[in-house]
Amino acid sequence: VDQMLKTLRQKFSVDDTRIYSTGFSNGANFTYLLWAERPQVFAAFAPVAARILPSVHLTVPKPLLHVGGTEDRQIAFADQKEAIEAARRANGATGKGESCGQYCTRYESKDNAPVMTIIHNAGHVYPLEVAQYTVDFFKKYSLAR
Repeated sequence: VDQMLKTLRQKFSVDDTRIYSTGFSNGANFTYLLWAERPQVFAAFAPVAARILPSVHLTVPKPLLHVGGTEDRQIAFADQKEAIEAARRANGATGKGESCGQYCTRYESKDNAPVMTIIHNAGHVYPLEVAQYTVDFFKKYSLAR
């Protein structure tokens, strides 16, 4: 990732305050790893169908959009709930949460690092509407807060 960003900076104009990570399944697990290992690089994260491996520890508050399915058999929903709870602890997003639309809950954080979840009733899928939710979510956050 570090080398990829270096190459992108050489070839393109990169706004270093607006670098984000999203992924699905294994890519989503990697998104949580990037949060743990490179929090200073990324402004926000949006994993879809992810768990946090035991070796991954979130220590810096970051805005999160986690999308998961209650019928996911690939990444058990219980594991996804544990990841969401770890993110809420890291972000200090301890409240009850407020509805932000169908299937959507937003947990506020005093550090401007909310945890937003979209929990659907399907399995191990990337719902089409999630792409726009992700873009809209990322547009709200930058490292220059």
